Amino acid sequence: MSDEDLGGAIVAQKKAGVVCRSENSEVECFQNNKELLSYLPASNREKPPRVDWGDKTNRTDTSLFDIIPENPSKPYDIKKIIEKVFDQRKDVKKNYFELFPLFATNIITCFSRLNGYSVGIIANQPLSKAGCLDIDACDKASRFIRFCNAFNIPVITLVDVPGYMPGTEQEWGGIIRHGAKMLYAYSEATVPKLTVTIRKAYGGAYLGMSSKSLGADIVFSWPSTELAVMGAEGAAPIIFRKELEKADNPEELLQEKIRQYREEFANPYRAAEHLHTDDIIDPAETRPKLIAALEMLIDKTEDRPAKKHGIIPT
Repeated sequence: MSDEDLGGAIVAQKKAGVVCRSENSEVECFQNNKELLSYLPASNREKPPRVDWGDKTNRTDTSLFDIIPENPSKPYDIKKIIEKVFDQRKDVKKNYFELFPLFATNIITCFSRLNGYSVGIIANQPLSKAGCLDIDACDKASRFIRFCNAFNIPVITLVDVPGYMPGTEQEWGGIIRHGAKMLYAYSEATVPKLTVTIRKAYGGAYLGMSSKSLGADIVFSWPSTELAVMGAEGAAPIIFRKELEKADNPEELLQEKIRQYREEFANPYRAAEHLHTDDIIDPAETRPKLIAALEMLIDKTEDRPAKKHGIIPT
């Protein structure tokens, strides 16, 4: 076993989350440091610099909805949505700068621009662990949220989360404590907080992804959103248990009940009725909707009780 296997830079980046990034050369390192600093203000008392990349504010994209598979169990790359929604650059293909790209890959933390404004993006990644929240993902996200809040950078959250990662390893490792860090970070943040629910938004994990309950200023939902306590496949056998026990063909009835649950309950319209989401939007209009909301909130101020600091869960 080599020294690198025991704890070199790559291991510390992938497993421990200690190293933020590793670059291929010194030149690339300096270039990416410069890129990172371009999103940040000179100090916490200033606003981040606004930079025009030449993209249109009213640009829509009808291909956005095609990214989401018809089968809700199939994964897709959330980065494709980031690339299409946020400001696009003429000189560079990638329009976001990712922090900790190899650690807790089930959640994305990156900087980009929206109408020139520097924004921090947090997004579940269905390609990794189905986008579930686990201990590492919660630590990664909470650190990034607090970083953005410290430097007056608005936070935009893209939600496709089926739940918290189950299992004794997560429970014994303290997923409740680590998950609470993320809840704390979102509720503590006073910067503009915008949320878009894309597909799955289940149970406590949905609440933890910058929901209205955690102080999100604006929540948009795509029509594909399944917003419920749990997924239809898990809920239907419980809710309709007695009917299924008496059925001649329980499997056929179960599939019917799953469809019924998804149509009647696991959708964004019930959430809108109860003010858990502000607007159900056409996916093609995600960019102009977010820009309008950000423009409205960009000078947001929030007075909090005078205190030394809060106590984050550890």
